[in-house]
Amino acid sequence: MNFWESVRLALDTIRVQKLKSFFTLLGVMIGVMFLVAVVSIVEGMSRYMKEDFAAKLIGVNTFNVRRNPDFQFGNVSEATWREWQRRPRIYEPDVAAIRATLGPDFRTAIENTEFIYSTTPYARPRQVMGIAADGDYFTIKKYNIARGRAFTQQEEQLGLPVIVIGTEIAEHFFPNLDPVGRELRVKGVPFRVIGTIEKQGNVLGFSMDRLAIAPYHSPMTRLTNPLGNIDQLIVQAPSEAAVDEGRETVRELLRSIRKLPPTKPDNFMLESSESALGFFNDLKSKLIVFGTALPAIGLIVGAMVIMNIMLVAVAERTREIGIRKALGARRRDIMGQFLVEAATLSVVGAAIGILLGIGGAKLISMLTPLPASVAPWSIVAALFVGAGVGIAAGLYPASRASKLDPIAALRQE
Repeated sequence: MNFWESVRLALDTIRVQKLKSFFTLLGVMIGVMFLVAVVSIVEGMSRYMKEDFAAKLIGVNTFNVRRNPDFQFGNVSEATWREWQRRPRIYEPDVAAIRATLGPDFRTAIENTEFIYSTTPYARPRQVMGIAADGDYFTIKKYNIARGRAFTQQEEQLGLPVIVIGTEIAEHFFPNLDPVGRELRVKGVPFRVIGTIEKQGNVLGFSMDRLAIAPYHSPMTRLTNPLGNIDQLIVQAPSEAAVDEGRETVRELLRSIRKLPPTKPDNFMLESSESALGFFNDLKSKLIVFGTALPAIGLIVGAMVIMNIMLVAVAERTREIGIRKALGARRRDIMGQFLVEAATLSVVGAAIGILLGIGGAKLISMLTPLPASVAPWSIVAALFVGAGVGIAAGLYPASRASKLDPIAALRQE
């Protein structure tokens, strides 16, 4: 019996004995389903963190020059926190030196940010992200203007009270109206709306359409950072390869300005998307390891069921095995036949589990905030896992069938 005949026999068994085949494949189906679903959710979270979290909050090919880290994960000791508070602040002369050193190939933008809360009860939105910025801020952040325009370099240098707002602010304060040219008060300070940003969506539950961006030298700076220092300078490299070069250039410059000896660590932060995502990358690997524990249990149970079913099949087909051996079939022929049948059963279960896993991941993505992205490699891996489980489960029954004595097998009723 060749390979395809063995596959056909296994499929015929599934078709004829549907209920028995269902319970035979149930363990593999559940194991593969959870495997695909877990990998899909973890991959979806990874893509979400890179494309939405890192790209929108940090930017592409960028790093931020800061006094303290902006993204803090895990427990921060009191000593570390005190060290951060003792660090010197960043001021405009530092920014001017960085811009002069990096040259025109790098885009830069000052960003001072403060969450401004409404004092009016039940007002929406209650929380607005007020931003004072300059330079190439809109280009770096990829904020496309839906209506009006962005403020010019001249308006920024003069500190004119103009502002660009997000769609959520526009819809709330100017319903059914064109906000361009109208007045918006931020903490009692009047600004003239000159543009609105295209809809950005949410990042980690916070709406990116609650932005209010004004020139750095405008009154917005007093509202976002009354101390007069700078929260961060965003630096965008011309390419991904130039990010590390630009970061090292800025590091050497700031250490020189602050006269730090080689033995002392940096008293500033150069934060990129890689550093911000470092914690998540560690968490991702742990999620995959722990997330595959339950599927592994299901696969072990499935392998035991398949092995028992194949042992029953060997007992039921003893005379058939005796006839085949009497006609010249070798041990490896018998063994190969039962291994192919076991692998076929397991692969069919894996295929059904893949479909259920993809459906489950999509359903979770629709009903919950958890994103899901099916990774093609997980489908291929699941099929190989299914085949491997079948082969492992069929080894003992196949070996037992191949060792049957043909004369004793022919006498079997």
